[in-house]
Amino acid sequence: MLFFSYFKDMVGREVTVELKNDLAIRGTLHSVDQYLNIKLENTSVVDEDKYPHMRSVRNCFIRGSVVRYVQLPPDGVDIELLHDATRREARGG
Repeated sequence: MLFFSYFKDMVGREVTVELKNDLAIRGTLHSVDQYLNIKLENTSVVDEDKYPHMRSVRNCFIRGSVVRYVQLPPDGVDIELLHDATRREARGG
């Protein structure tokens, strides 16, 4: 639940989601659920030459099980908050 609550705070921010099939999609995070399924708006593909069929896609839903990475904006990461939350979860709290 640590990452779910963290991503809920990132709604409205721009993120890049890299999928397990090497497709990377950049867009505004619209919503996320407890399974880390992600809905993006105003999307663009990072490598449009490799995936030309994705040029017309502007909104997408990404199943959490196909996500490899989520790249967050550097100013959106509170390192101390993540460290504290990770320690609490490791202790079972």
